[in-house]
Amino acid sequence: MTALPSPQASTDPQDPAKEKQQRDRETERLLVKQAIDRHAAAFADLYDRHVVRVYRHIYYMVNNAPEAEDLTAQSFLKAWEAIERYKERGAPFLAWLLRIAHNLTVSYLRSRRDHSALEETYVDQKTHRNPEEALDQATDESRVREAVLRLRDEQRQVIILRFVEELDYREVAAVIGKSVPAVRVIQHRALGNLRKIMAQPQESPAPADIKNEPLRFVPRMERK
Repeated sequence: MTALPSPQASTDPQDPAKEKQQRDRETERLLVKQAIDRHAAAFADLYDRHVVRVYRHIYYMVNNAPEAEDLTAQSFLKAWEAIERYKERGAPFLAWLLRIAHNLTVSYLRSRRDHSALEETYVDQKTHRNPEEALDQATDESRVREAVLRLRDEQRQVIILRFVEELDYREVAAVIGKSVPAVRVIQHRALGNLRKIMAQPQESPAPADIKNEPLRFVPRMERK
């Protein structure tokens, strides 16, 4: 008679990466709860966790480091002021922060009346290329960014959240307040419009300097 395996032997060990994600989620829930109770140190930890992502989201839209830093600081200030109204709706806390950051940046761009202004080429510090390759890629990235910024606000937001911030459909839906099927439709239409925009004749861009300076971030929130 074949012996049955023990419960311990039949239980597969959990994926370490999933265990870490679960711990991170639990830690973040605790930090959010403490921040809602007005613990500045907890909100400072949330700031540390998400400031790079918020900055990157804003920087993609404004393409200007000082402006992105200022808008990032304003976004976290608004989040701190509104933290008591935060409700978890199945999406990560980052989704709520990105909604605040995106709305603030859109308002800023509208006030500037310069939705598609691109000052210089996009900096890619993660790869090392020769100058010719760097210029080619920077030009391509600049064209893509310009095309994205010409989309309607809702389509632009979905494209940035999906392909810059790499959020999944559920998380994007939480940010923009739409259903997952609606997000899929918006993305499909946005990609179609991007292809049309990118297919339009473009004037040859003037050579641009390729910067290689570190991004500066807003000062860390003071703990109390």
